[in-house]
Formats: sequence, C-alpha cells, structure tokens
Amino acid sequence: MNILVLIALLMLLAIGSVRAEEISGTSYADELIHAAKLNRLAESREWHLLLHYRRNWFGGFTSEQDDPGFFMSPEGKTNPDAELEATIRQLFLSEDVGRSRQPAQCAFVARYRWLKTTLAIDDERLKPMTCPRFERWLTEFHAESISLIFPSAFMNNPASMFGHTFLRVDQKGQTEQTRILAYTINYAADVASDAGLEYAILGIFGGYNGYFSTIPYYLKVQEYRDIENRDIWEYRLNLTEQQVTRLLMHAWELGNASFDYFFFKENCSYQLLGLLEYADPSLHLTDQFLFWTVPADTVRLIADQPGLIGHVAYRPSRSNVIRRKRESLTASERALAQRLAVDEAALTLPAFIELAKPKQAFLLDLASDYLRYRIDTADPSPQDLRDRNKSVLTARSQLRIPSPEFPVKPFADQPELGHNTSRASLGGGWRNDDTFEELSVRAGYHDLLDPEPGYTPNAQIELASFTVRHYNRADQTRLERFTLANVLSLSPVDSVFHVPSWKINLGMQTIKHNTCQLCSNAVASGGVGGALESHWFRKEVWFAFAEAEANYSRAYEERHRVGGGASIGNLVDLSEQWRFMVSGTYLKYALGEHSDDIRWFVGSRYTLARNWALRLEYNHRDRDNDVLFSVQAFF
Repeated sequence: MNILVLIALLMLLAIGSVRAEEISGTSYADELIHAAKLNRLAESREWHLLLHYRRNWFGGFTSEQDDPGFFMSPEGKTNPDAELEATIRQLFLSEDVGRSRQPAQCAFVARYRWLKTTLAIDDERLKPMTCPRFERWLTEFHAESISLIFPSAFMNNPASMFGHTFLRVDQKGQTEQTRILAYTINYAADVASDAGLEYAILGIFGGYNGYFSTIPYYLKVQEYRDIENRDIWEYRLNLTEQQVTRLLMHAWELGNASFDYFFFKENCSYQLLGLLEYADPSLHLTDQFLFWTVPADTVRLIADQPGLIGHVAYRPSRSNVIRRKRESLTASERALAQRLAVDEAALTLPAFIELAKPKQAFLLDLASDYLRYRIDTADPSPQDLRDRNKSVLTARSQLRIPSPEFPVKPFADQPELGHNTSRASLGGGWRNDDTFEELSVRAGYHDLLDPEPGYTPNAQIELASFTVRHYNRADQTRLERFTLANVLSLSPVDSVFHVPSWKINLGMQTIKHNTCQLCSNAVASGGVGGALESHWFRKEVWFAFAEAEANYSRAYEERHRVGGGASIGNLVDLSEQWRFMVSGTYLKYALGEHSDDIRWFVGSRYTLARNWALRLEYNHRDRDNDVLFSVQAFF
C-alpha cells in the first residue's frame, strides 16, 4: 500500500514538473539552447571541428561531411546554429540516428560530452544513456597512445603512388614487438575490387564515398610490407590521455557517416588531420592544404609541430630485408642461399653443412624470406613454393638457435626529410640562335633528378607542370611545356627480383620541325623496359625501354604521327648532393607523317639545401638544341 502511494506521489511530481515547464513556456532543452546561443557555441572552433565546417566562398560555412545522417538538422550541413539547436534537442530523445542507428548520445559521443561539459548539463534533467556498443569498442582499444603510420609509395597502384597514412592505436602494455597486434583507424574510399578507369575519374571528382574503419595492424602490415613491398614508418604522437580519448570519441562519430572521397584533396591523409585537430584543437593542420593533400606533406607538417612526434620506428618491406641481407653476404653465400630456396638437396651440400650454425640459420632465414616474398606476391601462390618453404623452415627449426639480430638500413630516408612536393624554377638559356628566360611551376611531386632523400628511389611522378618561356630575339612569350602526368618507375632487376620498369607521359611541348620554328606538340607516350643497378662509383642505374609515342601538331604533315622505338639511359649519383643523368632515344613514326626522331638528354642537379637546387640540362632533338640553367625552389 505504501509503495502505491509513493509511486502516485512520484507521478504527480513528474506531471507537476512538466506542467511547470509548459506554463513557463520553456523546457530544459530550451534553457540549454539559450545558454549555447549566449555563449556563441555555434561559432566556436570546437563545434566547427566536430562538424567539419569550413568557411565557404560566400562567407558562410559548409561542412565537409556529406552524409545526411551525420546532421541532426536538415540545414545542418550549412547552418552551424541550426545543427547545434537540433543536436541539443536530439540528445533528449532515444530515437536512433546516424548510420549506426543509435540514440544521439551514443552515436555522437564527442558532441554530447563537449556540450555536457561546456553547458554544465544537469544529469538529473538530461539523463545520460548507457552506450554499450561504444563502451565495448573503446575498451577493446585499451588505448595508451596514437601513432601515425606512413607506408611509402607503391608505384604499381595509382591510388598508392603518393604513399598512405593511417593511425595506429597503441595499447597499454604493448612493446615494439607486440604493437603489430594493435588496431588502426583507417580512412579509404569504398571502391569495387574490379574498378578500372572509372576509379581515376570518380576518385578525382569525388564519386566515391570514403569511410573510417578499424582494422588490425597486422593485416595492414601484411598488405603493405609483405604483399606490396612498401617500407613503413611509424611516428609515435605525444598526445595526452585526454587527447587520445577525444580522438577516439570523434573517430567513433565519424564511423557513423561518410565523406565524398577526393583523391587529391579530401583523401586519407586530410581526414586524419581533422581527427588530430579535434584531439588537440591548438593544432591547425587542414588549413595548410588548399588544393591537394599529399601524404608525405602531412607527415612533414606533423613533424614540424613542436613536440608532437616522439619515437620513430622503421618497418622495412620484405624485399628490402632480402636485399640488405644479400648485401651482407659474399657472392658464394648469396648463391647458396638462393639454391636453398629452389633445391632441397642444397641442405646436404658440404658448402652448407660446413658453415657455422649462425651462418646456416642466416642463410635459411634468407631463403625463407625469399620464398615468402614469392608466395605473397603470386596470385594464386603456387603450392610448390609453400612446400619448399616448409622444408626450409623444418631445416631451420632443427638448428635450435635464435635468429641473429639484423638491423635493416632503409634505402630511402624518412619522408619528413624530403623536399616539399611543389616546385618553382627560374632559369635562362639558349635555344638554337635565340636566348630565353623561363618560369616553371610544378604542382607535384618528384622527378628523377630531384633530391632523392625521403622519396622512393628511382621513381618519378610529375603532375600538373607548366613552363612559360620568353624568347628574346623572336620577342615571343609562350607556353613552352605542359605536363599533365609523367610517371616513370625504374626497378633494377637482379638474380632475385625481376620487376619490369615502365613509364607513361601525357602533355605538350614546343618543337622545331619542318618549317615551323616554335610549334606546340601534344604528346602521349608509354614504355616498358628493364633496369640494372651498379655501384662502380657510388650508385648507377642503367635503363632501357621499348616505347610508343603519338604526336599531334600543325608542324606535321596530316597534323599527327604515331610510332615506336627505344631509349637507353643512365642515372648516376656522383655525391649526396650531385646527380647526373644521360639518355638517348630513337623513334620511327609509321602512321601519319612518316618521319623519325633522334633525341639526347643530359642533365645534372646539385642540391643546395633541402628545398633548393641548381640544374643544368641539355636537350637535342634533330637540329633543335636547347640548353637551360635553372634555380629550383620546392614549396
């Protein structure tokens, strides 16, 4: 009886409370909204970071979020005030929202926690909800710190040519040896596995949705290090425990929605910067990128933040482990290791049996590394490789000694030590019987003569480059060259690695041909070949290509010509600062205008500082000779 009376009293009190609010014309939500407006929270940096608002061309704001489920207000994408008011009202409701279909307090935990702290929300008047899915997700991380991970460029995949970045959530109690068991926070476009040319088009123009996901680190290491043979750099970030929690809460929110994925700007690295900015609002990272976001540039930017980066670790690709191990052996030992990988009978050779056990172990480890490299890069992996690796591992286990420590020195320095990706050049020279001055600007990224530290060795990616030149005697200023894309990959082959070299080029140049002295010439070309590396002087790379080329210009009869031929060349590092390159090409055109071309190029670069270089180049094409001296600045 007493219980019934108590329940009735509580119901009367509740009804009375509601009636009081109705009579006064306000609710607690109204009070909070009023306080938020008084404190101008919708204009605060924290609210803009949470909703990813950017100042638009018209002076207002537009969120970079593109999923309607991310906003509580229909006007939320462009109206921070409306979104703030709708969010406060939604926090009182148990209705499911967002892509994860949970109440707003659980789907958008960072917004709720920030508003709760900023507005001093009374738990008695806005009851906190339990969020078991978020709590379980957060607990599984058992987070202690965050590391920025940078897998280096992968030339054989257009999406990975500039590298990639993602975050690793380092767990409490982990060591450098066990961090491979951690989870990651990764942002990527949702692309069908059979996407072809449409990938480039949709990727450039925002045709894909990009999502955040949490993937075990060992799977990412397997993908990048073992299968794609990319070095991995790990940067431990000096974030406080509170900042780590803020980052994870916002990552949980972003898991509820998608961004339009833009390959050049709003890509993997850009969205990670947004996460880091919310973790530490004193950071201003995304503002630094207006037109494109290159992963290596984001690493350099983070490295430039005072005290943000702590320990740096290097995780070499399997192919580089094999190369460094082979370098440490004599020629006969290298041959023996290779034979161990292909012939089980090599285990009984006197040359192997008579070796000391640590050397036997080293050779067997190397043979297994090579076989696993072949297994991981073959699709499908042949069963005989698996059987051979099993035999090698069986022999290795019978030695019963641990593998000796073998530190692997990287072939390419850390990305933050490299030059900036954009470049401006100012130069002058001589062409035939005229002199000229020229200005050249390149949006990105790196060519074979650029300073190599921090970049993939022997690789070139040039995008959106143009050169304006003024000829003094002709008194003519013209667009001398334009490069849409010029990509070249030299992969030196040896007795173990046999990856072909390749190149493509799309752009225009100025030529002298027939009676035309300065004519624009559109070029599309490509080639496949091979490269060898020697160390007679310091490092030399020799290359040869079979190639095809198509030209379009009013200088040609029928305005076009299509043909093929070959080129050879050599790239020499004379010192750490000085690089030299020479190449020769012969092309014969069988379609359109029937003609041929003999070309020579000699170039040399001297590095003055990380972002400054001098360059001297000579180009010969038929009776057209061009000498250029330039000063280059990277920015």
